[in-house]
Amino acid sequence: MVMAPHSDKAALPAAAARKRLGGAALLPPLLLALLLATMLYSVTVGRYEVGVREVLSILWSHVVPGAQSQASAIAATVVEQVRLPRILAAVLIGFGLAISGAALQGLFRNPLVDPGIIGVTAGAGFGGTLAILLGISGYGLLAIAFGFGIASVVVVKYLATVGGRTSLLMLVLAGVVVSAFFAAAISIAKLLADPFQKLPAITYWLMGSIASNDYGDVALLAVAIVPSAAVVYLLRYQINIMSLGEERAQALGTPIATVRWTILLASAFISAGVVATSGIIGWVGLVMPHVARAFVGADHGRVLPVAGLIGAIYLLLVDNVARTATTAEIPLGIITALIGVPVFAVILRRLHSHGGWRGD
Repeated sequence: MVMAPHSDKAALPAAAARKRLGGAALLPPLLLALLLATMLYSVTVGRYEVGVREVLSILWSHVVPGAQSQASAIAATVVEQVRLPRILAAVLIGFGLAISGAALQGLFRNPLVDPGIIGVTAGAGFGGTLAILLGISGYGLLAIAFGFGIASVVVVKYLATVGGRTSLLMLVLAGVVVSAFFAAAISIAKLLADPFQKLPAITYWLMGSIASNDYGDVALLAVAIVPSAAVVYLLRYQINIMSLGEERAQALGTPIATVRWTILLASAFISAGVVATSGIIGWVGLVMPHVARAFVGADHGRVLPVAGLIGAIYLLLVDNVARTATTAEIPLGIITALIGVPVFAVILRRLHSHGGWRGD
């Protein structure tokens, strides 16, 4: 009789843990349903009114052979050629950046890490800036931006590797150096650009926008993001081990160098694809993983899909605001920064009050 109260108390944390795991298992399907509903709603948002029934009729006509759409030709063009590509782009970008940020934060054991830490964002940004400066557009711009983004990772690896060994500190420092170099190069390109035509185009592109994205951009995003996100998810257990520290990971037999560079290259492909097609969109990969961990804990098997879905929903809603808030479209990077800064400040405050990263 004396031991019963103690056993009841011991059972309370276990019951709470089981309840949280049950809720975490239900969260991805709920988020997926919310994402699909948000996508359907987003197709109806805009200056040209298109109802949900019209949207479903247009989409149904493409799914079922021989089905006829009841919507007008103008509505079909707006849905198929204008809104649907940018909605798919927003979903892919938010999904990819959030997964990349969650993986890198676990790999570096640092809540302040985002996909730009490895220099790929600045490198791809310079590539796109250089293409605009030289008058190159379309797939040429995409190729140059993507190439410079991947090249920046190669440079970071070269600078961070000494004697065949690479430390996380050297990776961060090399990423800072490469980012600073490309930031200076972007400033020089702006200085040389025509102030009436090319400079505004460079400035607007660097602020991030999916206003001009078409199905070709969506295809590039899918090629860059989907396989990379799949690779990161396959390494979810290794990320959990790496987040314990290199010594423990090595003791448990984890191939540290292989896991590290696989995750870094996958994140580089995601970031390069995003910047090449849509410019620099910040704060998504930094903030969304924290939101996901608040719901499902620190296990990357749960964090990665939840962070990706939350990031997709978030950027889709941000894009809705960007294209409807004013007569002139607002770049996505401005809105994500306006929202991300105060949210991240609250997260930092919470981390500090709970003992930092270990208490997250």
